[in-house]
Amino acid sequence: MGRLLKYEFRKTLGAKLILLAITFIAEVIFLVGFWANKETPLVIGAALLFMIATTSITLMGILSLVTLHRDMNTKQSYMLFMTPNSCYKILGAKVLECGLSVLLAGAFYFGLGMLDFNILLGKEGNRRIWDIIMEMLRILNIELKVSNIAALIFFLLTSWLSTVTTAYLADVISSSLLYSKKWNLLITFLIFLVLSYITGRISMLANVENDIIMTFVWRGVIALGFSGIMYVITARLMEKYLSV
Repeated sequence: MGRLLKYEFRKTLGAKLILLAITFIAEVIFLVGFWANKETPLVIGAALLFMIATTSITLMGILSLVTLHRDMNTKQSYMLFMTPNSCYKILGAKVLECGLSVLLAGAFYFGLGMLDFNILLGKEGNRRIWDIIMEMLRILNIELKVSNIAALIFFLLTSWLSTVTTAYLADVISSSLLYSKKWNLLITFLIFLVLSYITGRISMLANVENDIIMTFVWRGVIALGFSGIMYVITARLMEKYLSV
């Protein structure tokens, strides 16, 4: 598993370095605007950082799906399934690599965001931003409690895992039946939409009236269950149609 995980990290390293370089440029723009007391570069840098941070999880999932699709549809990558590794290990390494990448990216951008936010709050005038945010949260009756935040994080992570494993299953179904066909990617996307709609409708049944924490928790549990089901089905299909 360790070698497979290292192999998966290496395949997505180039794209991650590009993302890191773009982040560095956006951070430089932000800091230049802050130190020069110029609003335009400050706003541009902050907007770029926010956009990169909020889309990083999606990008990690897309990178993982692209590598899986390439592994199943190019002859060179197809050799992976001829190695003495079960499809459960191969797929597990992909899921684990994607998960670790998301956690590391989330921790990195959260830390960078807190650092930049503290830099902004260092100025007396910018402290009003924090007061305005807190006042808006009070008006919306949103409490920044540890339990609320933990439930939300659990829900987001399990939902992401369910989405990625659903995309894996859609791609394996399409690639197994339509290897190298012209409309392969389109059919993969359509299958993904159908599966996501079904899982989403089922997840909506977990609403707990007047208890947002339990709603997040139960939806997270359902998403976790779907992730396991999707993983097993995908691995079985890979063993049947791709493993040599």
